[in-house]
Amino acid sequence: MSNQKKIAVLGGGSWATAIVKMLQENLETVGWYMRNKSTIAHIKENDHNPKYLRAADVYASKLDLTEDINKIVTTYDILIFAIPSAFLTLELDKLTASLEHKIVFSAIKGIVPETGLIVGEHFNQKYNIPLENIGVITGPCHAEEVAMERLSYLTIACQDEEKAKLVGKALESWYIKTKISDDIIGTEYAAMLKNIYAVAAGMAHGLGYGDNFQSVLMSNAIREMKRFIKKVHKMKRNINNSAYLGDLLVTGYSVFSRNRQFGNMVGKGYTVKSAQMEMSMIAEGYYATESAFKIKEENGAKTPIIDTVYNILYKNKTPKKEFKKLTDNLD
Repeated sequence: MSNQKKIAVLGGGSWATAIVKMLQENLETVGWYMRNKSTIAHIKENDHNPKYLRAADVYASKLDLTEDINKIVTTYDILIFAIPSAFLTLELDKLTASLEHKIVFSAIKGIVPETGLIVGEHFNQKYNIPLENIGVITGPCHAEEVAMERLSYLTIACQDEEKAKLVGKALESWYIKTKISDDIIGTEYAAMLKNIYAVAAGMAHGLGYGDNFQSVLMSNAIREMKRFIKKVHKMKRNINNSAYLGDLLVTGYSVFSRNRQFGNMVGKGYTVKSAQMEMSMIAEGYYATESAFKIKEENGAKTPIIDTVYNILYKNKTPKKEFKKLTDNLD
């Protein structure tokens, strides 16, 4: 495969900004689609995103910035989607340009609500993009630490190893290390599930549970993740690898985790709506919880943690009572 593939990022949030910063370390030009015209104007003038990840330098001289999604799709070969899953369909509905022959990588850690599919499956089933042209970018990696250029790790998953290597090479630098995987389904489900477990960790913290319980919660979460993923996509994988366990731990414990922050507020007594309004960024774990619960109902996986979070977020159950029940179902 040619190494001259042109790469673009779609999305204007913190993770999209972090990916653009990583790509600029290696590429002369990075395409960047976002819908906010005023943000585009600010970046062109000041070399940083005024709304998200302000500490990250993104140099306008190396950017092809536009609010025209069709221009980006027409011009670029590899499209990295970093749009929150709740808004992906709204953005894709703007497309008149064809995705045929495009290589699509998902940096979205969630499920498309309208279809109940992870992003890779959505592009495959709704846009007929072959699985070998679909990839996943996952952590463990927080955008905030990318902005500070702290050592971070990414897993790049794709059935086509050469495409995974190409994207990995474009992202790596002295502070970014990459590894490749062929488990595009498992890594993307893991990226979705870890947000739910981070919400649970935040709830536990908000309720006053300490480190001892948090360690039990996380050890049960990785086993629950393994059971869930095995039901939806059975293949040989080491669930203790960084793409699964590592990403779970950083999202569950980090002060940068928006899902943990959201859960913490709910645990402290905020209503779901008030917690969402308080946050400036999307907590993907909220949307992922409903989709994951539906999937587990269909495949029969045992998921006491997902069930607990679902009951609190969608059934208006009391966090204190639900976590008391959960403590009797963990080991």
